[in-house]
Formats: sequence, C-alpha cells, structure tokens
Amino acid sequence: MLLALALLSAIAPLATDMYLPGLPALGEDLATADGTVQLTLSTFMAGLGIGQLIVGPLSDGWGRRKLLLGGTVAFAISGVLCALAPTAEVLIAARLLQGLSGGAAIVLARAVIADRAKGDLAAKLFSIMMIIGGVAPVVAPLLGGALLGPIGWRGIFWVLTGAGVLMVLGVATLIPETLPAERRHGGGLAALARNVRYAVGNRRYVGYALTFMFGFGALFSYISASPFVVQDVLGLSPGQFSIVFGVNSIGIVGGSIVNTKLIGRFHARQLLTFGVLALLTVGAALVLEVTVGGTNRWAVLPLLFLMTTAIGFVMGNATALGQSEVPRAAGTGSALMGAGQFGLAALVSPLVGGSATGMATSILVCAAVATTALLTLTRPATREAAPESATV
Repeated sequence: MLLALALLSAIAPLATDMYLPGLPALGEDLATADGTVQLTLSTFMAGLGIGQLIVGPLSDGWGRRKLLLGGTVAFAISGVLCALAPTAEVLIAARLLQGLSGGAAIVLARAVIADRAKGDLAAKLFSIMMIIGGVAPVVAPLLGGALLGPIGWRGIFWVLTGAGVLMVLGVATLIPETLPAERRHGGGLAALARNVRYAVGNRRYVGYALTFMFGFGALFSYISASPFVVQDVLGLSPGQFSIVFGVNSIGIVGGSIVNTKLIGRFHARQLLTFGVLALLTVGAALVLEVTVGGTNRWAVLPLLFLMTTAIGFVMGNATALGQSEVPRAAGTGSALMGAGQFGLAALVSPLVGGSATGMATSILVCAAVATTALLTLTRPATREAAPESATV
C-alpha cells in the first residue's frame, strides 16, 4: 500500500521532468512558439494546485477511494490525450487535465496516511514515502532523455499513460477506503468553508503548513535556478549538471532515510527543528559564498548538497505534524498544504531567475520564513507522546 501511495506522490515529478528534454522537438512538431510550449508546463503546475484544492475537501465528505480511482483513471486518459494531441492548444488542455488529476493523486495519498497513522508513526511513513518518491526527480529527466531518441516526445506521454494505468491498478488492489462513513461530513460549499476555517483557525497547523510550504520553496529555488547556475555560473557541462542534480536528489533521499531511523529516538518536531535550522544555516552560507566568496564551485556544490539533505528532515515531519492538527479534515488540510506548496513554487521560479545570488537569497528567505513559522506558531510538546500504532 505504501508503494502505491508513493507512486501517487511521485507522479508530479515524473510528469514534469520526463518530457522536458523533448520540449524543443515538441515545439517543432506542433509548429508553435517556445512560449506556447512553456504553457504545457505552466498549466500542468496550475492543475496540480487546483486539483488538490478541489479534491482534498471533497474527499472529507465523499471518502478517499472513489476519488482516488477517478483521479487515476483521469490521469491515464490525459496521458493518451497528450500523446495524440494534434495541436499545441489540445496539448495544453490535456496537460491541465493531467495536472488536475495528478493533484488529486497527491492530496489523497497524504490524506490516506493521515487517516491511518498519527504522531511519530505518521512522520516515519511520510519520510518513507519521500525516500521512495525521491527517486522520481533523479530518474525522470534521465529516463526522458534516454527515451526521447527511440520513441519521441509522444512516446514519453505513452509511458506516463502506463504509469497512470499502474496507479489505477495500485488503488484498485492495494488501497482500501480509509475514511469510514461515520467520520465524513456533508459536502457543499458550506462544509468546505467550515473545514477551511477549522484548518486555518488552528495556529499550530498554520505554522507547520508554512514550514512545509517554505521548505519546499527553498528546494524549488534551487530546482528552478540550478540549470543556469551550475552550467553558466559554475561552468559545468550539461552532462555534469545531470550528475550534480542526481547527487543532490540523493541528498533528499539520504536525509529522509536518516530522519526515518531517528524517529522514535527523537520527536518529529525536534527533527523538523533541526532540519529548518540546518536549512537556514546553509542558506546564509550560500549567500555569503555567492556575494563575498566568489561563487567557487567547490564551495557552492557541497552547500547545495547539504541544503537538499536538510530538506529530508523538513518535508515529511512538517506534513505529519500539520496533518495531525486537523484530524477532522485531513483532506482539506492536505489540500491547503499542497496548493500552497505549488503556488509558492510558481511564484518563486520567476523571482529567482538564473543567477546564483537570486537562488541563494531565495533559499535563505524561504528558510527564514519556515524557521520563523515553526518557532513562533507552534510550541514544543511538554512531553513526548508515545508513537501510535496503526496498520498501513
């Protein structure tokens, strides 16, 4: 079940990164401008956020399983539409559908775990999902580059269709309904408004959600600027950039593994605090290096690895702690966190640009906001609660 949930969470980086090497060929085949081609990525990212906002609250009233099945089926259908798209306009519309359905998969995967586990156990499970799902950003661009020659950009979308079919099978065979009828509420806008008020009215939830969002903002500052910084500023080749990107993605996985091993010996909030403080320290060191130190590659690259490793202590713990604060509306809580995550990513990308200074400054600012939210809006538990048992 956890593997199936991890695939649901990993679909966003797969659908984002796999087709990127084929963007130039896509523009030529569809006879469209580069700006129009970029809309296929922008609409997908917008769909990811909107899909979470719609489906997450709905699942608090309707249950998880039916919406998961519908979302995964829609994702598979959208892959077919992308692969067969005759024009750029059709492809953009199909990518929007792909983003909406992918957002449904992401938000419901988090809600399912929140339904079944609490406390340290939930933090451990979210970290394990990050370990499994963290492979996707490493594999996706490499796999897309390898497949582009033999099967073309349309073939890549057929591969994503196959991933969608696997998601449907995983949901149908491995994921039961995790929200019983007695814990559901009536649907409609009134119920949605109540759940949103319930979530945002919880100061601790808001603190953990902001920590999660701005932790991801720091990571996306690196992701969006690193192709330009590593190649144009540090002077590495495209092949060397792929290696650097892969190694740094392994840093996230490694941090998540260590985090998972430490949960139980340390409370999830302690590990989260360590993660955001490490992120803040690395952000400050990066700013000093690119402004005073001369942007030496042998200083910047290790700092970037430490930054991604620190993220492994932030995302899973912040998710688990935030979700634990809104048990009566786990879908809504997950949706708000996810929509904020991708909304902030869409905002950060153009602000960062392609400069080392912009990247480092954005990482530092996001880390500072995450740290401030954690330390001011949440309070340490007076005593450490024993991990709760649950079957997943």
